[in-house]
Parts: sequence; C-alpha cells; structure tokens
Amino acid sequence: MRNYDLEFLKRFSMVMAFLIALAVLLVFLASHLSKTIPPEVLNSAQAQVENRIAPTGTVYAGAEGEELKAASAQAALDRAKANVAFGGSLDGKVVYDGLCGACHTSGSGGAPTLAGGQFKARLSKGEDLLIKHAIEGFTGAAGVMPPRGGNPSVSDEQIKATVEWMLAQ
Repeated sequence: MRNYDLEFLKRFSMVMAFLIALAVLLVFLASHLSKTIPPEVLNSAQAQVENRIAPTGTVYAGAEGEELKAASAQAALDRAKANVAFGGSLDGKVVYDGLCGACHTSGSGGAPTLAGGQFKARLSKGEDLLIKHAIEGFTGAAGVMPPRGGNPSVSDEQIKATVEWMLAQ
C-alpha cells in the first residue's frame, strides 16, 4: 500500500469513529428526553380512562346519606317520567299502532287479535287481570305476553288505556 492510502484509511476511520460516537450520544440524549417529557394524552383517551375508573355506585351513610339517597331516587323517577314512550299519549290507538299491533295484528306468540272476539275468553277473568298481565307480563298455555309489550318506558296508564281501547274494538 502506498502512503496516501494509509493516510486516507486513518482519516476515514477517525470520521467513522466520530460519527458512531455522535450517534450513540444522540441515542442517549433522546432516551433521556423521552423520560423527562411527559407524553401527550388525547382527550378521547382521557375520557375513556375516566369512564373505566369511575365509581359504579355511591355509598349513603347517616342522615345526610338518607337525604342524598332520597334526592337520587327522586331524580331517577323524574328522568323515568321524562322518558315516557309515545310522548306520554294516553290514546290507546297510538300505543297499539306503535307497539302492540306487531303481535296483536298477526297473532304471533299466541297473542289474541282484535278480530273474531278472541279477547272474550280472557275478558271472562276480568279486565283488571288483563291490565295486570299487560303490565307485568304473562306466560300461559295460549301464549306469551312480555311485560309492557316489551317496552319498559310505557307507563301503567298507557297500558290501561291501550287495553281498554283494544277491548272496545
């Protein structure tokens, strides 16, 4: 080898050593900075975390607890009243068309239809029992009636008005 080739290899090796040392230094600097700067958290991720760790219930204790419990029960009742099906309508036809007609028109699940007097056998046990079965649900040999026609937001008054409307038909 010639002398200038050895000189080139010597300088090239020094440049390579410097670049490797610089790369190692930058890796350590980046590692240190990533530990000291907190990561940015998205609002949606933060909301998901808060939903996961939110308490599932509340503990009520003593007199203050009884007041809070009563207020909570009243608020739940108010929300339930505000969420009444069919806008709270007491028109039996409205509720029948929106909910009951699905089964009582076709007779599915053994439901009596409005045609042919199919309610007569059930009416012999009393209108109050029909209303009770419509509210609470009933399973018998003739068929199945889900509670509140399958919609828990229908009020007792709406059920009663609908049963009376169906009997009038």
